[in-house]
Amino acid sequence: MTQKPYILISNDDGVAAKGINYLIETLHPVADLLVVAPDSARSGYGCAITTNVPLTIQPVRSERGLKVYSCTGTPADCVKLALFQLVGNRQPDLVVSGINHGDNSSINAHYSGTMGAAFEGVLHGIPSVAFSICDHNPDADFRPMHDYIIDLVFKSITMGMPRNTCLNINFPKADNFKGVRVCRMGSTQWVNEIARARRPLTKQPVFWLTGERVDLEPEADDTDAWALSHGYVAITPTTVDNTAYELIDVLKKLM
Repeated sequence: MTQKPYILISNDDGVAAKGINYLIETLHPVADLLVVAPDSARSGYGCAITTNVPLTIQPVRSERGLKVYSCTGTPADCVKLALFQLVGNRQPDLVVSGINHGDNSSINAHYSGTMGAAFEGVLHGIPSVAFSICDHNPDADFRPMHDYIIDLVFKSITMGMPRNTCLNINFPKADNFKGVRVCRMGSTQWVNEIARARRPLTKQPVFWLTGERVDLEPEADDTDAWALSHGYVAITPTTVDNTAYELIDVLKKLM
């Protein structure tokens, strides 16, 4: 009997979020799962780690082929803790992060705790994927993603992803999808990001992060932003290598 793949799952919406629990429901029949996720929402935490307080974990669920823990840390903390304390002698075949409630394409990938968990897997040499849907509703409908998730997870395990890379996979909010597009990260920008208000009693000014995202290349049809806006699943191969290679020779001539 062929051994099922071993998958480490985390997210940034918290262990109780519908997205991660749909992911567990979808993958448990076909894989052995270790789930370590934040005890509450950590959206926007990116690759942040906790250094000023100790981390704790609590078991949430345990059955054959499935163990679920909540963690007081960030998504990156969860992956670190899982890899160094919980996996035992069996290295995960894949790190899967999500399913995130909300779009993590283009500029959002830089802030995303969902991507942070995937990046942490990559930094430890484990192929990683992040799943997100363009729907912030806590009760979002993930059912159209079911077959895509299984297919993409197994392809990610078998394809032999290059070191330092992961897949950022975003789904449009739709009852069905037109197909899959492999695309680059779109150039987008957040504008009007700060809203000013005042506390009711003290009138002290307070500030909320808000804003709207603007597509800086709306005519480009090879980006994740275009794919999602046209009903396609957007798969963006992503690297943790931040080197601007095009500047190396320029700088060498100046230095």
